[in-house]
Amino acid sequence: MISNVMREITPLTPSDCFTIFSRVKQKFDFPLHYHEEYELNLILNAKGAKRVVGGHIEMIDDLELALIGPNLYHAWFTHQCQNTEIVEVTIQFHKDLFDEKFLKRNQLNFLRTMFDRSQRGILFSPETVLALKDRLLSLDKRTGFDSVLELLSILHDLSISRNMRTLSDLGFTSEKFYYNSRRIEKVFEYMNLNYNRQVTLAEVSRIANMPEASFSRFIKKRTGKTFIDSLNEIRLGHASRMLIETTDTVAEIAYKCGFNNISNFNRIFKRKKLCIPKEFRETYTSNWVFI
Repeated sequence: MISNVMREITPLTPSDCFTIFSRVKQKFDFPLHYHEEYELNLILNAKGAKRVVGGHIEMIDDLELALIGPNLYHAWFTHQCQNTEIVEVTIQFHKDLFDEKFLKRNQLNFLRTMFDRSQRGILFSPETVLALKDRLLSLDKRTGFDSVLELLSILHDLSISRNMRTLSDLGFTSEKFYYNSRRIEKVFEYMNLNYNRQVTLAEVSRIANMPEASFSRFIKKRTGKTFIDSLNEIRLGHASRMLIETTDTVAEIAYKCGFNNISNFNRIFKRKKLCIPKEFRETYTSNWVFI
């Protein structure tokens, strides 16, 4: 196996705020890739196609809108899609288009949070896609400052939309963890550094400087997941990366990622990703790009 996915050099120039491609296509033919820019991708009429974002694989429906953060592996593959009139609108913009100090303003908090989450990929709800698809489809008709204002408005509306879903696992990328809680962030950083060994609730509770019972309630309230579910997600993120980028066996990867036996690893992996590790690896390698 080879550890390189295609690095795309996008046509976005340093002088432009963003670039947009709007087309109707018969199939998806661009390989697994990554680039430094953010990408907002609207796809219509492609039910049965397969989306790969980081360590996440899923078949898509007829309405698809995803935000992909910088340097995150991603691709769409035709798979079981039979429609030959697939509509795709791809918007790419610089990761420094919005200055970090600018994003720290109170009124832009939702936007900043969305960009942080996009490091793992975001899928927006069908309701959000329906509400915004016409504006996205007509964005290429706008020019100059008006086009930038409309893009900013669309991104803001996305940032405050409901039921957006984060795609790839914690631990798949090297990005920092953002939870608007220094305690939670310290705990996740600790788990990310120690995922390859046994990590106990007592340990992370000490990191958070809280009693175990209080911390258990705290992490569930802040993240929606239990301590062990969060730890397993980090482990699965690292395992997914190893399945893609190394020739280690599934058993070797399981133990390197802190799982005490291969059966437990396979069970947790399948519950989370709806496929066993071998099938996950085959999905990536069958679409691999040799550089």
